[in-house]
Amino acid sequence: MASSCTTRRRACLPSGKEDLLDRARDLQRRLEHRVIESDAVQPIQRVAGIDVAYRGAWACAAVAVFGLPHLQEVASAVAVKRGVFDYVPGFFALRELPLMTRALRRLAHPPDVVLVDGHGRAHPRRFGAACHLGVVTGLATVGCAKTRLIGVYREPGPEAGCVAPLFDGTQRVGAVVRTRQGVRPVFVSIGHRITLDTAVACVLACCRGCRLPEPLRRAHQLARLALASAG
Repeated sequence: MASSCTTRRRACLPSGKEDLLDRARDLQRRLEHRVIESDAVQPIQRVAGIDVAYRGAWACAAVAVFGLPHLQEVASAVAVKRGVFDYVPGFFALRELPLMTRALRRLAHPPDVVLVDGHGRAHPRRFGAACHLGVVTGLATVGCAKTRLIGVYREPGPEAGCVAPLFDGTQRVGAVVRTRQGVRPVFVSIGHRITLDTAVACVLACCRGCRLPEPLRRAHQLARLALASAG
């Protein structure tokens, strides 16, 4: 039986979207088995961050690519659209995947890894936006979210670089990573074509004294700037 919150959420959806969510849920369950949890790219030299920002009826996906180990920005691209699917928890990709793939296609060269502002395996059906983007594009992806969607954990140590496991039942679905001393951790999980250890190392390598990795910070800035121009 669906929970009361799920029932209320579905009741608020426009007519026809209930069926769309059912199809999206089935798609997630079918594609979940295509996720590759091994390192496909070594060494990692180009890391992208991708984020989607909103302003009124407009949405913008921005991707920023940084070179390692010096964290210099080497490329960027944006894609803007008017009108997107309403946000429903657990179906992030349904809203943002088309714009994210459009922005990635505008890069002259694909990055080695894409950091997604969202979840990967740390998802009720083990197939969050980072997994979906990776399977669709074939790129190595990492979920790097600011808030927890599922799971339990013990707080990692206070110093930057401290890591604690994120569990859903008995299964480890991600890592809770302290990227800066004294700030809230981020939630890292496998997206596609990467191991969790490498995903955590990649996130930490892209941090420069802030809570979020630089590629994600820059992607968010670019998306907001593009929306300001479009508006």
